[in-house]
Amino acid sequence: MLSLGLSFATHNLGERLMDETLRAEIEDTISRRLRNPDSLPPATISVRGYVHVPGRSAEDMPPELLRLNPGKHQLTLGNIPYRVAVVDQGDKRYVMLFNEMRQRQREEQFLFVLIAGALIMTLVSAAIGWWLAGRVVAPVTELARRVSKASPEDEVLDVAKGFYNDEIGKLARVFGAYLKRMRAFIDRERAFTADVSHELRTPLSIIQGAVELMEDDDRLDEKQQKRIARVGRAARQMIDLTSALLMMARENTPDEPVEPDCDVCDVVRDAVATHRHLVSAKTKVELAYCSHPRIAAERTLLGIVVANLIRNAFAYTESGTVAIVVDDNCLTVTDTGRGIHEEEIGKVFQRHFKGSTSTGAGIGLSLVKRICDRYGWETVIESTEGRGTTAQLFFAGYS
Repeated sequence: MLSLGLSFATHNLGERLMDETLRAEIEDTISRRLRNPDSLPPATISVRGYVHVPGRSAEDMPPELLRLNPGKHQLTLGNIPYRVAVVDQGDKRYVMLFNEMRQRQREEQFLFVLIAGALIMTLVSAAIGWWLAGRVVAPVTELARRVSKASPEDEVLDVAKGFYNDEIGKLARVFGAYLKRMRAFIDRERAFTADVSHELRTPLSIIQGAVELMEDDDRLDEKQQKRIARVGRAARQMIDLTSALLMMARENTPDEPVEPDCDVCDVVRDAVATHRHLVSAKTKVELAYCSHPRIAAERTLLGIVVANLIRNAFAYTESGTVAIVVDDNCLTVTDTGRGIHEEEIGKVFQRHFKGSTSTGAGIGLSLVKRICDRYGWETVIESTEGRGTTAQLFFAGYS
C-alpha cells in the first residue's frame, strides 16, 4: 500500500510539474511576442510550442491541436504522448506541448524500484518474523516435547525445569503438578490392584477348592449337588471376572504379551457348557463350527465377551432356538427370545444401562465393549422386540 501510494504521488507530482512548466512557457512566449511579434515559440526535445493567428496559415501545427478547447489536455501524436496546454490571448491561440515519454520512463523506473524494494522488504520482514516467531515459540515447542515424552513412571523428569517465570513457565509448572497427580494416582491404582489380586483371589480359590471337595462327596443328594455346582460356577465366573478386570486395569501397550493361539471354538464350547443351566426346557441350542479361527488374545478376556453374548441369549430365550455359528472372522449368536426395544439398541453398551426387560446390573455389555476396543474387535447387535436378537462379534487379526 505504501508503494502504491508513493507511485500515485509521483505520477501526480509529475503531472503538476509538467503543467507548471507549460504555464511558464506560455507566459514567457506571450511576454516575448508582446516585445517582438516575430518571436518564435520554444521548440526543444521536451517542450514544443505553437502560436495560431486567425486568418493565417497553420501548416506547421498538427490539425489535432486546432480542435482543442482552451485548458489542459492529454494527446498522442505520432505514438508520442504529450501533455498539452491551450490558452487564448486576444486574437491569438497559444498551444504548448510537453513530451511525456521521458517522464513516463522515469515513472516506470521508479515503480520498478518501488516493487523491488517492497519485495525485498517483504522477504526481509518475513525472515525476521520467522526468526522472532521461532524465538517466541521455542519454549512452547520445548514444553510440548517434554510433555510428549513425559511418563507417569518416570519420577525423575521435571517438565518445568529451566523455564522462566513467565506464562510458559506457569504452564510448565501446571503440567508438572498434573503429572505428579497422575503419578500418585497410578501408585494408588497399583496398590489397589495388588490388594484386589490378593484379597479376592485367595478366598475365591478357597471356595473353589471347597466346592470341588463337596462335588466328590457321594453322600450328597441330587438337589444338594445342583446347589454346589451352582456355587462352583459362580466362583469360577468370579475368578474369571476378577482376572479380566485386573487385565483391563493395566495399560494396553503394543508389546503386551497375549496368547498367540486362542481357539475361538474351544472358548465357545466352554461358554455353552458353563451356561447350559440357563437354557429352558423349551429352548433348543444349535452349534455350528463353519471354521476354527485362532486369534491372538487373552483367553480370559475372549471368554468374558463370548460368555456375555451366549449367557444373554440363553437367559432371555424362554422358548425357541439359540443358534451359535463360528465363522472365519465372526461369531454369531441368534436367539428367538424377548428382543430389545428399538430405542434401547443404541444404549446397550453403556455402563449400568438396564433395559426394560433386563434383570442384570448393566455391566456385562459395557465390559464387552471395553474388551473389543482393546483388541480392535467390533460387536453388532440387531434386535426386534418380541422376535429375538442377533449379536455378531467380528475379530481383527484372525488367522
